Amino acid sequence: MATAYLSLGSNVEAETHIAAAFAALRERFPGARFSAVYRTRAVGFEGADFLNAGAAIEADLDPYALDAWLHALEDAHGRDRGGPRFGDRTLDLDLVLYDDLVLDGPGHLQLPRGELRHAFVLRPLAEIAPDAVEPRSGLTLAQLWARSPERDAAMQPVPGLEDAP
Repeated sequence: MATAYLSLGSNVEAETHIAAAFAALRERFPGARFSAVYRTRAVGFEGADFLNAGAAIEADLDPYALDAWLHALEDAHGRDRGGPRFGDRTLDLDLVLYDDLVLDGPGHLQLPRGELRHAFVLRPLAEIAPDAVEPRSGLTLAQLWARSPERDAAMQPVPGLEDAP
């Protein structure tokens, strides 16, 4: 089994979709752990605020199969892949780290995922896995967060969602 770290986000019926993603991840990957949920501004476009969180799972799937499973869950929640790259999302689930694997494609799968540099991805993951190591830099998530130029980004906790059934 591999330890995989995921980023979750939504800005369309966000509480409903984030809670549903937590439930689906718990069902498929017993023992899944979740960060707090944070309200953040949209990045890369003008849009409604996002709810973002991080998850750690023990994956019995290789990274490609896990990525496909995450995409299927997004699709089940009405994810529209026909719009602009940066736009509103019912559910956005990204595989950010998979053990110490470094992978650049083929396709869109990149490990570690470049979005790890953003506060809305890094802070939740550093919260649940401060000692996890980002394999390109050799730094822990806690070290990366401590050095992040986005440390002061507005991220308002949204209590209660991480405990939703």
